[in-house]
Amino acid sequence: MADELDELINFLSDRNPQVRGAAADIVRGLTGGEDGLRALTARADRALPALLRLLASAGGSDAGQAAADSLVNLSQDAGLSTRLVALGAVEAAMDVMTKRAAEQPGLARRLVMLLVNLTHVESGVASLLQVSGTIRNCCFEADTQIQSLISLAEYLWPALLLPVAGKKIYSEEDRSKMPLELASALSHEREAVEDSEIRQQALEAIYMIVLQDDGRKSFWSVNGPRILQVGYEDEEDPKVMEAYELIGSLLVGKGEDEEEQGEKP
Repeated sequence: MADELDELINFLSDRNPQVRGAAADIVRGLTGGEDGLRALTARADRALPALLRLLASAGGSDAGQAAADSLVNLSQDAGLSTRLVALGAVEAAMDVMTKRAAEQPGLARRLVMLLVNLTHVESGVASLLQVSGTIRNCCFEADTQIQSLISLAEYLWPALLLPVAGKKIYSEEDRSKMPLELASALSHEREAVEDSEIRQQALEAIYMIVLQDDGRKSFWSVNGPRILQVGYEDEEDPKVMEAYELIGSLLVGKGEDEEEQGEKP
């Protein structure tokens, strides 16, 4: 079995697209069971880079989507998440999402799930904020880049909001107004992101999105103000509290109209 699995991992990088696709489909099946996950975890040094390369190169093809599914399953393990972050998984997911989210919402949803898993470890949060910061810093140079950030907002909210959502379990009513991935993550207690700088950077990224009308509407549509309200209640760092308050100042007096517009299909 060991030799067969090693050969299967090799096939993920085969020159023949049909071979890569078949191998990716088999690996996806393996990650759906405990035995397969254990076997692939033992070969993570080879399996993880191969899956990331396939995701980056195959994109929205069947092979790319199978690779995304496999990475979602594997990244549920915190140790593997940490290794994936070090291999550039956040950057790879964001790159593919930027290029293909609009025309392939199914793939985008898979990548959101991957990002949510990766941001359960602090290195994943830091990596996501670094990528978002690169986009954010460019926003002052061109309106098109502002719109690029806003267009990604609906996919970024699960990952950007989790570090500042506090540790409490959210009510069913609150979660009913959120996307599935975000609601699921907030349905149980979580470990707090201890690094206050990470929390502050997450809020700064949210602020840049909420500055724009479309971004603000998107924020209301995921029940973002409620999440920040709960997170603020748990916050103790004065600088981070100021960042919460700065976003709140953009929302005061605009809630009802923008919440209603954000809920429209």
